[in-house]
Amino acid sequence: MDGAADARRLCGTVTVELTGEIGDQDRVVAQVERILSLDVDGRGFPELGRRDPVVGELLQRYPGLRPVLFCSPYEAACWSIIGQRLRITQAAAIKQRLADQLGDRVTVAGQQLTAFPAPQQLRGRALPGLPQVKVERLDAIATAALSGQLDTARLRDLDTDQALEELTRLPGIGPFSAELILARGAGHPDLFPTAERRLHAEIAGAYRLTEPTVARLADVADGWRPYRTWVGLLLRTRREATPTRSAGAAVPIVEPQRAGHLGRRYGSYAHRCSTRLSRASDWGLLVECHPPGVTLGRRCC
Repeated sequence: MDGAADARRLCGTVTVELTGEIGDQDRVVAQVERILSLDVDGRGFPELGRRDPVVGELLQRYPGLRPVLFCSPYEAACWSIIGQRLRITQAAAIKQRLADQLGDRVTVAGQQLTAFPAPQQLRGRALPGLPQVKVERLDAIATAALSGQLDTARLRDLDTDQALEELTRLPGIGPFSAELILARGAGHPDLFPTAERRLHAEIAGAYRLTEPTVARLADVADGWRPYRTWVGLLLRTRREATPTRSAGAAVPIVEPQRAGHLGRRYGSYAHRCSTRLSRASDWGLLVECHPPGVTLGRRCC
């Protein structure tokens, strides 16, 4: 495929404009729907807000807000490896450098862009400027992607615990990274992150819980099914927009053991998307896709 897709929000509808030589248009549209979380039926989300006052307040504050995803679980996994022990800006610069050096070039609306290198472009390559351990881990991620292990549909079809367990077998991927890959790479809409302390603190504060266990927080999140990922991002957005919450002391969370240690900074990932975007904590950019009740593609919310 030698072309590009430009997604725009016009009068409540996301329109995808294709340019260049594109063979399977349905596949491209499906990819855009997935990246903008429009492949998930959100019609039950408002009812969740009516049942849960905390969620209801979030929906009123951020109507129509859904996650914007990485282009693939493979790219999310690579971002996790690149970002370990680095500032967000440093990791983003390295990722862009890899795209410029190894990725395909496309022209969108007269602007030339570079895509992150595909697995076959990254595998087996020397990557100057990266520590050898990260080079080896990125090579393993590319190999896993080529074998089908990081296929989006496959990961979403697996039982959540099984998918996370498989992901943590990859070199350099711990619990936090595995949850990032499944939620923001594969687009799983119903995931409760067990290794994200700042989200846990936000849940505890929102529901007025005193020193809750992670299991207790998971019980609260069970009430958000089948939209646990979506509620989580709304809570992160509010936390990021509230300076005293994002910078202040966290509510103590009682944990039987510390979960995960590989990299806490996975930062904003700037997708090339012309819908309205806003920054939101460690899980990247969010998009206000369309107003509630407006049909978009095959789904409406």
